[in-house]
Amino acid sequence: MKQHHSDLHTLAAAYALDALDPAEREAFTDHLPQCLVCREEVAGFEATAARLADAAAHTPPDAMKHRVMAAVDGVRQLPPRVTHTAPTAPFGRRLRRRAVPLALAASVVAAASFAGLAAWQNQQNDQYQQRARQAEQRLDDVSTVLAAPDARTVHGRTANGAATTVVASERQNRAVFTASGLPAAAPGTTYQLWLDHDGTMRPAGLIRQDGSVLIDGDPADAGAVGLTLEPAGGSLHPTSAPLLLMALPT
Repeated sequence: MKQHHSDLHTLAAAYALDALDPAEREAFTDHLPQCLVCREEVAGFEATAARLADAAAHTPPDAMKHRVMAAVDGVRQLPPRVTHTAPTAPFGRRLRRRAVPLALAASVVAAASFAGLAAWQNQQNDQYQQRARQAEQRLDDVSTVLAAPDARTVHGRTANGAATTVVASERQNRAVFTASGLPAAAPGTTYQLWLDHDGTMRPAGLIRQDGSVLIDGDPADAGAVGLTLEPAGGSLHPTSAPLLLMALPT
């Protein structure tokens, strides 16, 4: 179904939670580079979701496993569905002999399923907590540079039309790169930052699209920051023409 343009603004939260159907996601992805408000809302929803995941994650208590294991033997196994034809005596004896092993097998399967589910839940909780901690640390690092008393700022524009800003703190020897209006990278590619050290370009981190990232490396010894489009995962050396080469603030 075709989305009305005004309705696309209401999809930011669902997009951040990966809850859109393919058609809606495609429409919103096309809309996102053209709407600063939606990009800011998506970034806010993603950060909030990470914090909520950290706050809501709970490890199952040890007592839960003991209660389930104790209840397994008391759960009655349903009889098999058979025709009403009366079984012969030998078949009836074979069925009774098999009943105990089948019940035991069911108990083992139930116990294994519970153990697997508990392990999966613990793993998911650990992953959510780790991601939330990493996101919070990145946000703190960026905020520290932006709020530094000696922060210096320079603005530029990429070859594909995005507005960029670099804020550097000499005291902290850190710099933050911000992009707005950066088109989505083609599948299999990513945007990569570089620091120019006397003509040698050194990798300085990746940026998916719009947003702010802490520049990797030592900005004190660099003269400029560059941006290129590289294969997914980044490159050791630039493989395409620079979209941006901007002098660092002094």
